[in-house]
Amino acid sequence: MAKKTGLDTAWETLFARHHILEEIAQHGRFSITAAQINTVKEARLMAKFDRSAQLPQIFRANRLSILPVSRGEYVIGPYQTHQKVVYNQVRPHTVQVPALQTLDYTNLYSESAALLFCYNSGIISRLLGGGQVYYTVNGRMSSGAFGFHIHDARDGIQTHAITVQNAQVEIDAGYETPDCFCICEAKNMASEELLIRQLYYPYRLWRSKITKPVIPIFLVCSNDLIHIFRYAIPDEEDYNALTLQSHTAYTFGSEPIGLEDLEALWKRTRPGQEPKAPFPQANSFARVVDLLSVLHARDLSRDEVTLQYEFDPRQTDYYIAACQYLDLAERWQEDGVSGVRLTRQARRILSLRYREKYLALMEQVLKRPIFHQAMGLALRYGTLPNKNRLVLLMTELGLPLNEKTKDRRASTVRGWLGWMWEQCGRGGQLSLD
Repeated sequence: MAKKTGLDTAWETLFARHHILEEIAQHGRFSITAAQINTVKEARLMAKFDRSAQLPQIFRANRLSILPVSRGEYVIGPYQTHQKVVYNQVRPHTVQVPALQTLDYTNLYSESAALLFCYNSGIISRLLGGGQVYYTVNGRMSSGAFGFHIHDARDGIQTHAITVQNAQVEIDAGYETPDCFCICEAKNMASEELLIRQLYYPYRLWRSKITKPVIPIFLVCSNDLIHIFRYAIPDEEDYNALTLQSHTAYTFGSEPIGLEDLEALWKRTRPGQEPKAPFPQANSFARVVDLLSVLHARDLSRDEVTLQYEFDPRQTDYYIAACQYLDLAERWQEDGVSGVRLTRQARRILSLRYREKYLALMEQVLKRPIFHQAMGLALRYGTLPNKNRLVLLMTELGLPLNEKTKDRRASTVRGWLGWMWEQCGRGGQLSLD
């Protein structure tokens, strides 16, 4: 079992104190107030989980989740509160960046910056039909009163009735056209799941206030790509009716990176010694880049990385260690709190323009001997080395890993080199067998 976090322990205390499992078994739900939660830890931090994997252990073990139902009350039950987000292979549209001195597309490291860019670059107008768009709403507000049914997380068939009375909702951005109103939930990292209520509660609020159609969208800015997922809610009283209508992607990289650029970079990069940091076990390099982007705004404690980046605690350590391995992040400790921050080198790289930034990130990877040699084989044969060949390469380089560990770390090598290949527009041509 994974190591318990402070949230795990706090919720176990509340479950024992209020006999929550027994109450749910008897009544199907348990209502808990913010005041009750605050006796062990701040309710604001205890009741919002953007991914189901972030739910405390006692929730996950019993297929439970939590929803706000008023300004100071929550309900716990076997609720299906999240929905998977699938990033299909869509060809991104290239955005023409407006000639505005204050609109810096090299610094879209916050959700607000990404939203402003999407609005001012015409992405939102294009999404909503190409006409005039007004940026009219954002921030916290009261949900009003409404009821809905939510699917049971245990079988997906049963439903549970829930009533909401003036719960707090937050809208990252609301855009209005003559024909519709669009509510937007934004993330500055690739999210594997969507907490449905982040769109559903605002949708119900504004459906009751205006006569125009309300369009929910989920906007993700990750690795300098903007993904927009447009949804519909055909049955507004069904929490789980959120249905994907379209997925589009946008890029502002007007200077693409070609395979010849990667080959030239490989030739001029001289690998050094393996660093003292542990060999990485973080297969997605896109998530490494996202973590660097999150850290660009400010240094974070380990727990803040877990919460803000939607990691489970084990992933937090893996991806922090991966950034350390590349000399792009360093750990700090102060007054008993440990955390992570960008190195000076990372800040320099993240301030570069699109093309230079991604070539610099590739160079950091290619400075490590195993990645340099494996990419050399990929460039020579037009395909990634298979797992057995990578394990043999690790052995030849004398990496201090046992055979079982080498086999697992080979997935990281393939993942990182595959990411580099994809930046050259060659993702579909690289075998991962």
